[in-house]
Amino acid sequence: MSMIRLLLAEDQSMVREALAALLGLEPDIEVVAQVARGDEVLAAAREHAIDVALLDIEMPGMTGIEATAELRRALPDVKVVVVTTFGRPGYLRRAMESGADAFLVKDAPASQLAEAVRKVLAGQRVIDPTLAAAALADGASPLTEREREVLRTASDGSTNAEIAAALHLSQGTVRNYLSMAIQKMAARNRAEAVRMAREKGWL
Repeated sequence: MSMIRLLLAEDQSMVREALAALLGLEPDIEVVAQVARGDEVLAAAREHAIDVALLDIEMPGMTGIEATAELRRALPDVKVVVVTTFGRPGYLRRAMESGADAFLVKDAPASQLAEAVRKVLAGQRVIDPTLAAAALADGASPLTEREREVLRTASDGSTNAEIAAALHLSQGTVRNYLSMAIQKMAARNRAEAVRMAREKGWL
């Protein structure tokens, strides 16, 4: 039996260690690398010659979705399973657009995660059925990439001037993007637009 070499990326050490222990009990899976940051995924994947990466979405340095896109570009043969605590339909859509092979909620049983790892190696896609239904019902994000970026930057309470400086845009352009995003989200203000976009997994 050939062993599946797995990388585990999760910023909460207790969750990461528990997952590593549970998946390590599987006869055909070996957890060969563990990282706590999204921006450490690619280097670890290269160093340990992995077959599958199991990535959390919410991580410092880089999100699991961004790390998926980076892995897809640099190591196209590596399979990616994205897991999340938050069952947000927008996350599913963005993970798939980034090239993820599977998308599951983190509280899925370890046996289900292990089965997903085997299936993606066999060339299949695995998607949590409840999330898939919700993503279809919710539709695609109406926000452009630039509007998302401006809303993300605004989410910590930054002023238009600070957002403009951070993104190398004029304040007028920032105002336009924020106004469009608020309008598309049918929100009353930027804070509400940020909250609504976050809840749907669009940020």
